[in-house]
Amino acid sequence: MADICVLGAGLAGSEAAWQLARHGFAVDLIDMKPETLGPAHEQSFFGELVCSNSLRSEKLTTASGLLKLELQHFSSLIMEAALACRLPAGNALAVDREAFPRYITEKLQAEPLINLVQAQVHRLEDLKQGYQIIATGPLTAGGLFESIQDFTGQDNLYFFDAAAPLVEYDSIDLEVAYRGNRYEEDGGDYLNCPLDESQYRAFYEALVEADRAELSGFERSLLFEGCKPVEELARDGYDTLRFGPLKPVGLADPRTGQEAYAVVQLRQDNFAQDLWNMVGFQTRLKFPEQDRVFHLIPGLGQARFARYGVMHRNSFLNSPSLLTDFYRSKTLPQRFFAGQMTGVEGYLESTASGLVAALALAQDLGQETEILKLAGRETILGGLAAYVSQAESKNFQPMKANFSLLRGLEGSEMKYFRKKYKLKGRGRALRRSYYSLRSLEHLGFSDEAIQALVEAHGL
Repeated sequence: MADICVLGAGLAGSEAAWQLARHGFAVDLIDMKPETLGPAHEQSFFGELVCSNSLRSEKLTTASGLLKLELQHFSSLIMEAALACRLPAGNALAVDREAFPRYITEKLQAEPLINLVQAQVHRLEDLKQGYQIIATGPLTAGGLFESIQDFTGQDNLYFFDAAAPLVEYDSIDLEVAYRGNRYEEDGGDYLNCPLDESQYRAFYEALVEADRAELSGFERSLLFEGCKPVEELARDGYDTLRFGPLKPVGLADPRTGQEAYAVVQLRQDNFAQDLWNMVGFQTRLKFPEQDRVFHLIPGLGQARFARYGVMHRNSFLNSPSLLTDFYRSKTLPQRFFAGQMTGVEGYLESTASGLVAALALAQDLGQETEILKLAGRETILGGLAAYVSQAESKNFQPMKANFSLLRGLEGSEMKYFRKKYKLKGRGRALRRSYYSLRSLEHLGFSDEAIQALVEAHGL
C-alpha cells in the first residue's frame, strides 16, 4: 500500500485524512498538537477555529449555503461536526467553539485507518516519500515555512488576518441590547446594541484615533479586504461601518419599532451562552484601546472581554503558478497542498480544498471517486479548485466561495429549472438559486431531494 501522509490537522488536513480513510486508505495524520500549540491556538483539539465561530449562511441562495450541501454530499467530517455542534444563529451556521474541534478530534482518534502522529515537522524533506497533503495552515512559520518557500520558490506571499473580541454574556447590559435577527420578526439569536447618531459619532471618532499595533508600510498594503480590521474599515469613511458590520437595516428595536442609526451585533459563541462574539469586529487595536473604545458602545459600557481581538499573519502560496487542478503540485505530482495556504479563504473553503485533494489522491491510487464531477465549474468545490489553479498569478488574492466562480448560466438552463421546480422567486436571489440547483443536479441529488430543499428555502 502507498505511503500517505497529511501534514496538519486543521480543518483542511482533518477533512483530507477523513476522506482518505473513508475511501479505504491508511494515512498518517501529523500535527504538533496536543504537545505544542501555535501562536493563535488555545486548544489541544484538531480543527480548532481561531477566529469567528460562524460558518456563514445556510441559505440555498448563497454560495456558502451551496458549499455546505456539496460538502455533505461527500460525507464531510467537518460538516458533520458543525451540524452536531451548531448554535442558534438565524440563517447562519455557528458552532460551539470547544465542542466542534472536540467532535472532530474524537472521530479522527476512533478511525482505525488514521494514524495520529504527534510531531513538529521542520522541513518538507523530513516527511516520508510517497503521497503528501501539506495542510499546515496560514500560520505556517519557521523552518517549515522556509522549506515551503524553498520548494515553491516564492517569498513575501502573505496577508494579515484578524480575530474579533469575545464578550462575557453577564457583562452585557440587556436593558440596552435587544435580541433579534435581521429581517426576522421572531428571531432572537443575535444581541443587538443600538447607537443613535451622536453615540455613533463618538464611537467612530474614538475608533479612528485609537492606538493600533502598527505594521510596516509594506505589510499594511497586504491587509486582506475579506477580513479587514474594523478600524481600517472606519478609516475608509464615516459611513463605511454603517453600510458594513454596523448596518441597522432589518434590525428594528422591538421596544420602539424603529431602526437605530447603527447597530453592533453579537453572536453566541458557545453552548453555555456565556461568551458572545462581536460580529465584524476583527481588530488590531492595542488591548487597552479595545477596552476604551468598545466600552463606548451602548450595552457594552461594563463589558468584560474574555478575549481581545488579535492580529496575525496568514501565509498563502501564489497557487496559480504552483498548482494544477485539485491542488496538486506542478513539480511534484505526489504532493498536494490544502487549506488557506492555497488561497481559499474561509473555514469551509479550507475544508473543501482538503476534501478535493484527498479525492484526487484516492483516484490516483485506483479508488473510484467522484473527482471528475469537480473538474469543471459546475460546483463551488470545483470552482474554488479552478480559481486556485487558473487565476491570474500576478495579482493572486485569497477567495471565498461565491457564485462568480461558477460557469455562467444559459437562458435555457434558467428556464428549465424555473419550470421543473416551480420556482416563484425573482431577481438576484432567483438567479443564485439556479446556480445552486444546477450544482445539486450535477452531483446527483434526486429530484425529490432538490424539491424538498426548494420548499424548505422558500424558493
